[in-house]
Amino acid sequence: MKIGPIEIDRPIALAPMEDVTEMPFRLVCKRLGADLVYTEFTSSEALIRNIPKALRKIAVCEEERPVAIQLFGGVETSMEDAAKLAEELHPDFIDINCGCWVKNHAARGEGAGLLRDLPRFAAIVRSTVKATNLPVTVKTRLGWDADSIVILDVARMVEQCGAQALTIHCRTRSQGHRGFADWSWLEKIKKAVSIPIIGNGDLNTPEDVKRILETGCDGAMIGRGAIGNPWIFRQTRHFLRTGNLLAEPTLKEKLDLCVEHLKLSVAHKGERDGVLTFRKFYAGYLRGLPNIAKLRSELMQLNAFSDVVAALNRFLDEHSRFLHEPAAFANQS
Repeated sequence: MKIGPIEIDRPIALAPMEDVTEMPFRLVCKRLGADLVYTEFTSSEALIRNIPKALRKIAVCEEERPVAIQLFGGVETSMEDAAKLAEELHPDFIDINCGCWVKNHAARGEGAGLLRDLPRFAAIVRSTVKATNLPVTVKTRLGWDADSIVILDVARMVEQCGAQALTIHCRTRSQGHRGFADWSWLEKIKKAVSIPIIGNGDLNTPEDVKRILETGCDGAMIGRGAIGNPWIFRQTRHFLRTGNLLAEPTLKEKLDLCVEHLKLSVAHKGERDGVLTFRKFYAGYLRGLPNIAKLRSELMQLNAFSDVVAALNRFLDEHSRFLHEPAAFANQS
């Protein structure tokens, strides 16, 4: 698959997710084998008004390349100006979010709201492409609802407007995250256009990724399936190469990665904000572990990095004699 100068065979991408795909999580997934990563979707209006939180969202670093900055908006001039600002941070490409289903955005004609106004959709893509020297890609859904599946028209339209790749979350806007993604559209879309097509929706296992690639799409994008299991990128690459599944991470591997991720969060945001905002990730790292309710409750009350590490060490020490695993993190505190 080729996007501008980027060329990757069947890339496995980390989906842009609000309050999730901040830089620390992108780095974790990159180190575990994600081929492409995307920033959180960021408002073009907030960027052109120099809102600090929005500017922080689109910061990128060398280690995560290739990395895309994802923008959303419903006003051409704002998207043009935001694309120019994003280009100054030197991402590898810019992605336009035309699929966010959240009511506040869709009702304003942003995100999936553009699926109800295809002329405006086209104008947004066309003007963004013209505003930057970077490659521009698009992420969208099948349509607004089951009675208005417009993805074939959208695919042809974004190609004509200069987009260099299209990612499809194979649900409608009205579904949100409910029901099942309909991958059957991917083969039809692939036949309708020549730009690369990336499939997204219901990718929770390596087997899921293999099946979606068998539809003929050029790459796969994993979203919620990576939140509790960032190892899915390594697992998927191994499965696609060998046909065999890797063993699930051990308790120590899960807690080690939790600490590594927390360190990155603290380095990125400072200790207070880094620890507080990390709380949303505990459930994913601790899912399925034995006797976990008490630990989760304790971690949600802690504000210092060293206290979190100490609590995780105690938990590992208490359980290692039963699980035959080493009883401490090495050089973490």
